[in-house]
Formats: sequence, C-alpha cells, structure tokens
Amino acid sequence: MSDEKRNHVTAVCYVRAPLLLEPVDRQIETLQACESEGTIDDLLLRSWPKEVTRSSETPHGEVLETFERFERWAKRRGVSVQPPFRERTSTSQITGKTTELLVTPLLCLEVYVDEQLVGVFPHSEDEETYTTDEVIAALRTGERPTPLGAEPAARELSSDDTCPDCGGELIDGQGLFACSDCGWVGASTPSGEYVADPVQSADSVADTRARSAPINDPR
Repeated sequence: MSDEKRNHVTAVCYVRAPLLLEPVDRQIETLQACESEGTIDDLLLRSWPKEVTRSSETPHGEVLETFERFERWAKRRGVSVQPPFRERTSTSQITGKTTELLVTPLLCLEVYVDEQLVGVFPHSEDEETYTTDEVIAALRTGERPTPLGAEPAARELSSDDTCPDCGGELIDGQGLFACSDCGWVGASTPSGEYVADPVQSADSVADTRARSAPINDPR
C-alpha cells in the first residue's frame, strides 16, 4: 500500500510509573520500535498511579475520565475492560471512612486509525481476552487490530451518551449529534466514539434540536 493511501495510526500507551518491570519495559520498547519503523505514526506515553480515588476531589481526574471513556467504548462493543481495571474499597481503621478506589492496569493501549478509536487493549469477551502483547504484535506487522465483540450497530442514545467536550446531554438529529449544554456538534464513528464536525454552525445546532424534538412535545 502506498504512503498516500496508508492509514494514520496513533497508539496511546498508559502505564504505571516507574517503567522498570518486565514485560512492561519490553512492550514499550517494542512500541517505540514500531514508531521508528513506521508501523505506528505517533506513540504517546502516559503514566498513571496504581490506584485512584473515585471522587470529584481526586487530583487524578484525567485517569477517571480516561477509564469512563474506555467503559463507554467497551459497552458499545459488547466487551469488558474489567479486568484489567478493577474497583475496590478501602476502609480507614482510624476514621472508619470507606473510600472507593479504581485500580489501573500495569499497561493499557488505546489505538486510533485516522483519528477514530479502534480499540482499548486489553479487553475481554466471555472467556477470551485480547492482550496487549497481541495488539503490539499486530501493530508491529502493520496490521490494524480488530477488537473482540461486535461492531456497534445503529442505536438510540442512552444515558451514557454524553458530550465529549462538557459531558452534557446529546441530542440525536438524524445522525447529527448536538450537545444541549455547550452547542458541540458532531457524528458517531463506527467504533462508537463521537467526533466533532467543524463545519456545523450555530444554526445547524438549532436545526438539529428542532428536528430531534418530538412532534407532540408539550413544551
């Protein structure tokens, strides 16, 4: 395939720091080799702690937002990211207060092709797991990894469908999605993610809202 027709592949690697233990160190080295060889166009490394408090007061809000994005992707695909993520509680012997914690995996990969989310790895379906070793091996050969589960089908919006910018409610206007809070406008990709449509104007947002409102809405 020529360079002109080749898809742009971005891999985002989330890993616990420090990066000292095998096989994590080996996996990162392989991903860096993929970037050097051109089978990955961009490799982004992100570190996170072993555990994150599930609270609005946590200093690791970005980790929780990342996990919630992974959960939404997994739900649309019909797979699970728990494990590798785990949720547990911890009770202080001094205060008796119970804290909800999110335990992060040692390493997790998010793969994009032409800015569209292909998958989150590892993930599982029933008893089968798509591991990070497997996806890294696929990327090394220049393959586009195919996640487990089914391709998201056409569906109605659920309570989990929120604006990627502000988290507000999305309105479905015949394939064009608009946020009722901030005015964001975009479309849904085959992977179930929402991407912005920069050419839409404020008039388009209003038109989308008008077309999506029920005819018998008493408002």
